[in-house]
Amino acid sequence: MTTSPDRTATRLAWARSALAAPDLQLAPASADASFRSYWRAEHGGKSWIVMDSPPSLEDPRPWVEIGTLLDRAGLHVPRVHASDLDQGFLLIEDLGNRLYLPALDEGTADALYGDAMDALLRMQAHAPASGLAPYDRAFLVRELEIMPEWFLRKHLGHDIACESWDVLEAAFDVLVRNAAAQPQVFVHRDFHSRNLLITDERNPGVIDFQGALRGAITYDLASLLRDCYIVWDRTRVEAWAETYRNRLVDAGLISAGVSAETFRRWFDLIGLQRHIKVLGIFCRLWYRDGKSGYLQDLPRVFDYVIDVASGYPELKDLAELLLAAVGNRDLRQPVDA
Repeated sequence: MTTSPDRTATRLAWARSALAAPDLQLAPASADASFRSYWRAEHGGKSWIVMDSPPSLEDPRPWVEIGTLLDRAGLHVPRVHASDLDQGFLLIEDLGNRLYLPALDEGTADALYGDAMDALLRMQAHAPASGLAPYDRAFLVRELEIMPEWFLRKHLGHDIACESWDVLEAAFDVLVRNAAAQPQVFVHRDFHSRNLLITDERNPGVIDFQGALRGAITYDLASLLRDCYIVWDRTRVEAWAETYRNRLVDAGLISAGVSAETFRRWFDLIGLQRHIKVLGIFCRLWYRDGKSGYLQDLPRVFDYVIDVASGYPELKDLAELLLAAVGNRDLRQPVDA
């Protein structure tokens, strides 16, 4: 994200005032897929993060409100030490830079995912969802429709005929009905390896939660275990998911009558909804926002979509449509390359 010189100076002046440190300097910490950015400051033997969330582009208030709910539920989220919400500046706890993604391997996965699922269960059991906007049919369909616009039309140059729209709409209806059939809980919506940090205490640190909604109970589990940035063997993923189903039953969050087969369908199809959406979003991040790195992850996400859709008779037409549209195309290459 390009930052105006005026905002750069204003951000630095605000951080210096908040920490009473006239010589303070800021270094880039990270940037996400939105207009928000993060800056690291060292002062008084301690590291701090300055969040810059321009209110006209990314209102910081939802981040503060959702973070408060998660903190009260016992999750390890960054605590706010100072803020100016009108300007969009926050001084927050630094959870470090040890992201889950580079640390995950065959030897660490069980322990790291175990901690993550502990946190997820805590969130679903104790973070109130009643005040959140619903992850309802209208919202789900809006997300799904990002794919035909940005992946099929823009990235692949594929004209969508009427019969193709019929296939898409039929598949989307299956996915929306699946989401509605599940218990509705607090949904982070981006609970994955780039938003989880390894921390010495109360692992993991959880970030990027400002888009939380009230939605399907398997959404965050699918986001975690069928991560857009790393792939695990299907048998291992399904074993993790089944372990989590049993924990949900024990916690009273789903009925004991929800069979392993039903839960796996919930999990598969909500993950498919997410991955269809992501195909569109990753393309939009390049063509609209100039963020090319996400195109490198498209083949992985596309493989998820085809693998799951091909396994359900009512979604095989969707898989065939997408496979025909892609053909031999290298999905990592932009259309104007």
